[in-house]
Amino acid sequence: MFSTIPIRSMNPVTDSVQALESRARSLDIDQIGPALVIAPHPDDESLGCGGTIIQLRQLGYPVHVLFVSDGTMSHPNSPSYPAPQLRDLREAEAREALQMLGVEADACTFMRLPDRRVPTAGEPGFADAVIVVIDLLNRLTPAMLLMPWQRDPHPDHRACWQIGQQAAQEATMQPRILEYLIWLWELGIPDDWPQSDSTGIWRVDITDVQTQRDQAIAAHRSQVTRLIDDDPTAFYLSPELLAHFAPPHELFVEQNSIP
Repeated sequence: MFSTIPIRSMNPVTDSVQALESRARSLDIDQIGPALVIAPHPDDESLGCGGTIIQLRQLGYPVHVLFVSDGTMSHPNSPSYPAPQLRDLREAEAREALQMLGVEADACTFMRLPDRRVPTAGEPGFADAVIVVIDLLNRLTPAMLLMPWQRDPHPDHRACWQIGQQAAQEATMQPRILEYLIWLWELGIPDDWPQSDSTGIWRVDITDVQTQRDQAIAAHRSQVTRLIDDDPTAFYLSPELLAHFAPPHELFVEQNSIP
């Protein structure tokens, strides 16, 4: 998640957030079932749907997490953590977070695409990325694909949605798709928000596992602390940003699912 991205403006919680919350319908974990999670960067899995993952695993449902980018643009100018070392660090943090989420050690894939350069449709590398996801869908046959909201305000997140959407259409069995929210809370403009005439909003209660979910977020130490302190251009997840993930539930968008 924490790549260097253009900051439009840091918006406070607005009426748009409250409107989204008011539209949400409760979703039971059993309605999700076995899942493949697409995470643009290591940490998006914990922030976007960590509590949901924990509860799926508690019920014995298999969960596989695909990390798409290498996450190395979070600290692009660190002398102590050049890209190869930062990639290894972020992958180690991701594995620790997955352990806290209850995901088995071999139930993850690191695609290692360049951070901030995940390809969109028509760009070099897009078709190859789609094939990776198709192979996972065909091998794992998940009932649910959890991936970023299609208009989440980060280019890698939008690219991952395109990759996941294309793969889901071409896979042998089409999974149900739920889209989680990351950057919308801070950087979303009106056109980015889910529209009430084309989307449904689901709410998963994570009250009983929120502490465990928060521990998984904290495992991404390079992103939530000053562990790497030699890059003045670095982006960190501040307490103010983390506050958007404080409610005891996780929201998901589903296309063409209108109450």
